[in-house]
Amino acid sequence: MKAEELDKLFDSGEDITKHLDMSTLTKNGTQTKKVNVDFPEWIVNSLDLEAKRIGVTRQSIIKVWIAERLKEEAEHLGAGQ
Repeated sequence: MKAEELDKLFDSGEDITKHLDMSTLTKNGTQTKKVNVDFPEWIVNSLDLEAKRIGVTRQSIIKVWIAERLKEEAEHLGAGQ
């Protein structure tokens, strides 16, 4: 189907989802991007102990803790405005 045809269907209020490949959809901002961070050995050891205690990987605990902190900071900034 040509883009013009799809535009016409959309503009007329038709359901165009059957013409889309939903398997390739991604939510903006959710793509993975690698970063390298150097931590002191004591932090890595502490992360490993905590990760083992709760049954997750080191990477998982780092991601969760950073996400939680960023959410807290965003809420804090929003409350101060």
